[in-house]
Amino acid sequence: MPPEPPRDTERDTERDTERDTERDTVRRTVTPGAAARPAGPRAALERAVLSGPALAAGFVLAHLWLVLDAVSWRGQIYGDVTLYEWWARNGLSTGQWPVLDYDWVYPAAALVPVTLPALVTVSTLGYEVVWTALVVALDAVAVWRLARSAPRGRVAAWWWLLFLVALGPIFLGRLDGVVAPIIVLALLWAGPRPAVAAAVATLGAWIKIAPGAVVVALAATARRGRDLLREVVVPGALVSVAVVGLALLGGAGERAWSVFGQQEARTLQAESVAATWFSVARLWDPTVRIAYNDVIYTYEVQGDAARQVASALDGLLPVAVLAVAALAWMAARRRPDLAADVLLLAAAAELLALIVFNKVGSPQFIAWIGPPVAAALVLAGPGARHVWSPPAAGMLLVALGTQVLYPVAYGEFLAGEPWMVVAAALRNAGLVVLLAGALWRLGVLAASRRPRVEVAAAHG
Repeated sequence: MPPEPPRDTERDTERDTERDTERDTVRRTVTPGAAARPAGPRAALERAVLSGPALAAGFVLAHLWLVLDAVSWRGQIYGDVTLYEWWARNGLSTGQWPVLDYDWVYPAAALVPVTLPALVTVSTLGYEVVWTALVVALDAVAVWRLARSAPRGRVAAWWWLLFLVALGPIFLGRLDGVVAPIIVLALLWAGPRPAVAAAVATLGAWIKIAPGAVVVALAATARRGRDLLREVVVPGALVSVAVVGLALLGGAGERAWSVFGQQEARTLQAESVAATWFSVARLWDPTVRIAYNDVIYTYEVQGDAARQVASALDGLLPVAVLAVAALAWMAARRRPDLAADVLLLAAAAELLALIVFNKVGSPQFIAWIGPPVAAALVLAGPGARHVWSPPAAGMLLVALGTQVLYPVAYGEFLAGEPWMVVAAALRNAGLVVLLAGALWRLGVLAASRRPRVEVAAAHG
């Protein structure tokens, strides 16, 4: 036998030590142990706050406060709900339904959530209770889905609850409370199940148009034409055919598209972003006047100039949506390694554009812009997490400013009291800043170069 070579025991000891250290590092990384659950009072508090029972308690307390606050404001919050009830009960008793028999301000599928509470109640109070329970139940599904999303789902769920509390009870008294959780679910499904996301978002758009922004974002960020067809166009078309087909079978005819004509008939809503100049001008110009439109139940800016701005926005809004989609398309092709981040930015920018370039500026619209941040806190890549911190804080401030605007001090705003006029203007400015930030980030990604690894893979 050949002689055994001499061993360097010191070097072997160092090598064994390095191997043990590496093994411990890997174990801490992949095993829920010391690294996943650091010791100390701060870590213990964090674990307690992010625990399932704590989140469930937070959900109950947040929604209990929202419900009690909504009840205290009554007509300001549930005024639209009583209108929903009238449409539903009139349809059930006379057979005359919105969309099917006369033009309506909402898309056809909105008949479903509007009618459901009337099927199981006989009084206005009962309708309001069931409507509120429906909104809370949908939000429970969204929070549950957020909380189950790794690795930061419970952080995102807490942020969403904080956002709703900041926005206030208006969330409970409008159809936007139905579609906001739908937007959350669609965005969370966008990565693993894009076809499901497109179908869910399309259905949401047939309840109220806003979730259609997610469909546009999905289409703009689809990797290939085949993916666009299979994952966005076909699911969206199937849902649309089902909704429109049922409406046509019910006798809707051209009224299936009446929501778009109803929007064209509107003028500049007092609290909309585009009305900010007119609102502020009231501080020195007594000729600027806001009056109540008793046909669509909103306060609007009067005068030829306001009507011209509203007319211009009819054309600017679709242009803005297409421009955001084009920017997202370029960003998705330049940075395929950041596909999830581009999709979330595109959805946020589209939803913000639907508010900033909209002549209708209802306070409940702000519920649309929370879902992209909640989803981003879960889905954004490690390099992009810090990008979402400023908009997350900004959206909380915008939501709080919206609650002050409506319902807290809406009377003061309409009366032109300076402090509230300035507060509303700052809230609107915040929306513009958020949109500008999303567009800037998309522009940076669209102008950046694809990582060398991606380029090598593309030519490999």
